[in-house]
Amino acid sequence: MKNFFLFIALLITVKGFSQQTTKAVNLVDYINPLMGSDSKYDLSNGNTYPAIALPWGMNTWTPQTGKMGDGWQYTYDAHKINGFKETHQPSPWMNDYGQFAIMPVTGHLKVSQNGRASWFSHKAEIAKPYYYSVFLADHNVTTEIAPTDRTAQFRFTYQKNDSSFIVIDAFDKGSFVKVIPKENKIIGYSTKFARGPLKNFKDYFVIYVDKPIVIAQTYSDSTLTDSLSLHAKHAIAVIGFKTSDNEKVHLRVASSFVSFEQAELNLKREQGNDSFDVTEQKAKDVWNKTLNHLVVEGGSVDQMRTFYSCMYRMLFFPNKLYEVDANNKIVHYSPYTGTVMPGYMFAGTGFWDTFRALYPFLNLVYPSINKEMQQGLINDYKEGGWLPEWSSPGYSDVMVGNNSASVVSEAYIKGLRGYDIETLYQALIHGANNEGPRATGRKGVEYYNQLGYVPYDVKIDENAARTLEYSYDDFAIYQLGKALHKPESEIGIYKKRALNYRNLFDPSTGLMRGKNKDGSFQTPFNPFKWGDAFTEGNSWHYTWGVFQDMQGLINLMGGKKQFIAKLDSVFTLPPIFDDSYYGEVIHEIREMQIVNMGQYAHGNQPIQHMLYLYGYAGQPWKTQYHVRDAMNKLYMATPDGYCGDEDNGQTSAWYVFSAMGFYPVCPASDQYVLGAPLFKKITVNLENGKKIVINAPNNSDSNIYVNTMTVNGQPYDFNWLSHKALLQGTTINFNMTAQPNKQRGTKDIDVPFSLSTEK
Repeated sequence: MKNFFLFIALLITVKGFSQQTTKAVNLVDYINPLMGSDSKYDLSNGNTYPAIALPWGMNTWTPQTGKMGDGWQYTYDAHKINGFKETHQPSPWMNDYGQFAIMPVTGHLKVSQNGRASWFSHKAEIAKPYYYSVFLADHNVTTEIAPTDRTAQFRFTYQKNDSSFIVIDAFDKGSFVKVIPKENKIIGYSTKFARGPLKNFKDYFVIYVDKPIVIAQTYSDSTLTDSLSLHAKHAIAVIGFKTSDNEKVHLRVASSFVSFEQAELNLKREQGNDSFDVTEQKAKDVWNKTLNHLVVEGGSVDQMRTFYSCMYRMLFFPNKLYEVDANNKIVHYSPYTGTVMPGYMFAGTGFWDTFRALYPFLNLVYPSINKEMQQGLINDYKEGGWLPEWSSPGYSDVMVGNNSASVVSEAYIKGLRGYDIETLYQALIHGANNEGPRATGRKGVEYYNQLGYVPYDVKIDENAARTLEYSYDDFAIYQLGKALHKPESEIGIYKKRALNYRNLFDPSTGLMRGKNKDGSFQTPFNPFKWGDAFTEGNSWHYTWGVFQDMQGLINLMGGKKQFIAKLDSVFTLPPIFDDSYYGEVIHEIREMQIVNMGQYAHGNQPIQHMLYLYGYAGQPWKTQYHVRDAMNKLYMATPDGYCGDEDNGQTSAWYVFSAMGFYPVCPASDQYVLGAPLFKKITVNLENGKKIVINAPNNSDSNIYVNTMTVNGQPYDFNWLSHKALLQGTTINFNMTAQPNKQRGTKDIDVPFSLSTEK
């Protein structure tokens, strides 16, 4: 009986939502990699897949339930796995590159995806960032995976069988496989990619098995060949052997975008003679070390799981595209030249999403990896002639804006040094004044520079969105120019253009609206119409996209009272929409419609900062309310745990910043806008050795409002925090209460930065 009550107490501790947690050594074990994986084309709960990899690792592994070439490569509602795939997919909409799959099979050999697929259950699946395991019922085999940056180890547990196989699928679009039985080795490459063109692209792989190969075959698609070396449109290799009960067969797998020799070097350098268990433990240690930059205390178990699951998703983007050669030099395959070039390179992120909070998070918590990313951007520019806006892995013709300006400028403004910032500054100037290939530079730049906006009636789609984003991007360039002490004669034009958002403000509606070339507003105007003048949103979402000058927007709306009323209207309006531009209800529309938050569309990026705008107009308690409501309602560490596309760490970064109690509304400035913390304590261990300690000891489900706060022991009423001050080491104490304090943060002096009030 005593043991029974002890069991119940432990169960309550683990399962209870209200149970408060303290520091944990293995923060990685709070993570659920399946968060957001219950998604489909017309409704995204994240559109994620379980990524088995190291932070920012070059290669990621995932179980594959979708067919070859399908962006939905793993979905929670699937019942069969057809392979374990090396993937570099940033989202299903971008699809994949650098991919091949491995699958254990028993009995009658079938190599096709459907033929080799096996039923599985989530009840017999373990998903950790550093380890994955699943039981393949039709083959009676358990698969385990442990990753490194550019390699992985597999452990297959077979039962007694005269017909045990491993299928290596190099995928279609042109591939190569070769089985070398004497060396217990398989090599090959895949040329398959979704976004291009890519010159001389190959994902080379080498695989070693620790068991003699008895059967060796190659297939062209599903047709057996008589050769152990095969170039084909769709090449597949098979090895086979007898196995005994519970026999464990190990694979060592590595890949390279450079060469077979580099893949071998990656394998030797990153695995050596490590056992599977050692590789797993090393991966776990890397995750814990990386996660320990943010140590959270005093939340429920579910809140901890959600926090670290979001943080996990943030730490993949962008991923390393570079490798270390035999001379210990950093090299990379260039998607622009098709050759091997010196230096860093990263890929797999869209700046339209990630400039908002993902890159600000890196600049605060992991500046050293972003320094590498900035060096990679220099190489993008030198090799391709432009900075990317969506790299996957080269230039991808998708989304709008010139938001590389924010990513580059913010990094330098927030203290990153030791790289060629002058070249990056010139890259920004080039991109701001020219239209490049595949979404680089600025589409409609001649109109924008001449008129101060991209017109609605000149056959340039999403023109109002482009105008608003270019305006902020010009502000970012101006900020960087100031930091580099460029003359006013050179950068003044960007300050002027940073106010171009004014050209689209319609006083009759109090909203942003497309404008024709002759200066008239587009007619008819439906503020609930998605797309058209805007990008994956409507006017109610994009009107707030004036990150650099919220006071200017307040002035346009007639003052703080009108501004607050407009903000409030977002939540009180019904979730109606006009989908005529798309001809269907796109998933972003559906996700807004079903969460019952009016016109607030947190599932997509343009409006995510809007909850923080009340502090600009002297009502910060409304930010505190709405941010907590969004965190509670829209996030959970479950397969349906997001409210739309996770999008390369951005939607997760919103949650993590919000849980800390502040958010980078205007990334290319020194300030974060205050909300209220979610936990009783968060310790941010900065790379410079200093700490940010955020205390809110009386925080609770009901105490969601900031009554008073101190910074380093001094009373603090401002609605913002300084990045520079945070880096010096800061202790922030929040006194939380169940009732809003409507006196704190209400004075004009308390509001965050706006360009209109710059001195």
